[in-house]
Amino acid sequence: MSMSSLPRAILLGSTSPYRRELLQRLRLPFEVEPPRVDETPRPGETPALLALRLALAKAHEVASRHPEAVVIGSDQVADLDGRPVGKPGHHARAVAQLREMSGRTVVFQTAVAVVCQATRFEQASLVPVTVKFRDLSAAEIEAYLAAEQPYDCAGSAKVEGLGIALLRAVESDDPTALIGLPLIRTCELLRAAGVPVLGQGDR
Repeated sequence: MSMSSLPRAILLGSTSPYRRELLQRLRLPFEVEPPRVDETPRPGETPALLALRLALAKAHEVASRHPEAVVIGSDQVADLDGRPVGKPGHHARAVAQLREMSGRTVVFQTAVAVVCQATRFEQASLVPVTVKFRDLSAAEIEAYLAAEQPYDCAGSAKVEGLGIALLRAVESDDPTALIGLPLIRTCELLRAAGVPVLGQGDR
């Protein structure tokens, strides 16, 4: 077998344990490489464009250090009436976010990008998830935050856990997108990059 026919390493450019756990579902060998990216929104940047830009930036930053690898980058931004709602970071901000989203519809903009510098491959895609929140009481918010402490989750919504109890409905083409990595779209991008997800017959 020539070196050119060897499978390329797959890197997940992320510090998120949720994305790592999701990617493990595909049973592909991969390594995690934290990206060094400034995630500050630009003035006037929409949540969708912010998520796409950051997903690509994460993939490119890791690919710049590992040019032969296939690199996956992803980002999620909660979109409340066109305004980005990020990770709360602490309790008080999480309370404020959940109070604001109570009884409202929020679109979680989840972007995924795949980059390989050696083959000049670059594709990115956005998978929006529409989430309708229940009317939340102050006691419910406090009980949820005490149980989950979702301070590293966009919009304070950890839906793979108790956060599902905050919601009335979820609408999406990809159920994994809301957790942080849209696996259906990720599989499509990996195939396009030449990575067979289900073996050599996978196209």
